[in-house]
Amino acid sequence: MARLVAAFGSSHSIMLVSQREDWQHGFRVIDTKNAHYYDKQGRKTDYEALLASAPADAEAMVTAEKMGERYDATVAAMEQLSQRIEAARLDVLVIVGDDQTELFRTSNTPAFAIYYGKTIRNTAREPAAAGDNWVKSARMLRHEPEVDRDYPVQSDLAEWLIRQLCDRDFDITAMDGLEPGQFEGHAFQFVHRRLLREPMLPVVPVIVNTFDPPNQPTPRRCVALGAALRDLIAAWPQDLRVGVIASGGLSHFVVDEALDQQVIRAIRDKDSAAMAALDPRLLQAGSSEIRNWLIVGEMARDLDLAWIEYVPAYRTPALTGTGLAFAAWQTLD
Repeated sequence: MARLVAAFGSSHSIMLVSQREDWQHGFRVIDTKNAHYYDKQGRKTDYEALLASAPADAEAMVTAEKMGERYDATVAAMEQLSQRIEAARLDVLVIVGDDQTELFRTSNTPAFAIYYGKTIRNTAREPAAAGDNWVKSARMLRHEPEVDRDYPVQSDLAEWLIRQLCDRDFDITAMDGLEPGQFEGHAFQFVHRRLLREPMLPVVPVIVNTFDPPNQPTPRRCVALGAALRDLIAAWPQDLRVGVIASGGLSHFVVDEALDQQVIRAIRDKDSAAMAALDPRLLQAGSSEIRNWLIVGEMARDLDLAWIEYVPAYRTPALTGTGLAFAAWQTLD
């Protein structure tokens, strides 16, 4: 029988493929132009309003020195997470991530999808051109250095999960391949390119529409999906060591430490009711990726949250940024 032996969580923010100087200087420019800001009550806002309501000591929170310290902390956390994934000796890794108009468009966006092709493609980086800014260069680090690469998928398990979930009344979009020019998407690229030391480890991509209204799944539905996936993995007859990772989150593009700690506490306490009761109005824009952690948190109920690192990565005086989190669960025995 298959066993879920380990679970992980990792933010995948562009901050994590950027350089120290980008943290210290670059975000001060691009964050003023971000159109996806929501305040801590889930209401649409903008950079100017956030700056006007920031505390008096906000500038002291985003000095070059403090941001350099946060940068170093995230680099160390990603290194530890990579080590923990490698140490789990997995046969397959289920990746729960979101899609932001990479595989889908708002003309047709499923709430949940599972990819079951034999392989999934990541495309090569676009050649650098005159005038390219650091943001594009950072994004290109998620792509392959020279040529496209096809990563293995545990397609038999993925296809079986689709059918079994449909039998349990989950409407799952099934994907058996990519169109020309498509790639696996940033949530999955980040795991392959930044975290996996064994990149040919077979994966099962589970894609969640966290970001685009109006059909994002509720926290309650995410918890239910996590419970179903936990039960189904245990029922898979092949002897496999299975891991799962939540890719994305936590709060952004406004850092909300209270929300992040609420999520972490519910996951640590294995409080399914608290996870399901999260207010969807708080899960807007980048904070919507918390849904991926709810799914994995419920899947990992039989495991122990052995390690978690949280970095409130403020990057402007308006206290924009990302609540960066990295976690690992392991077997209780």
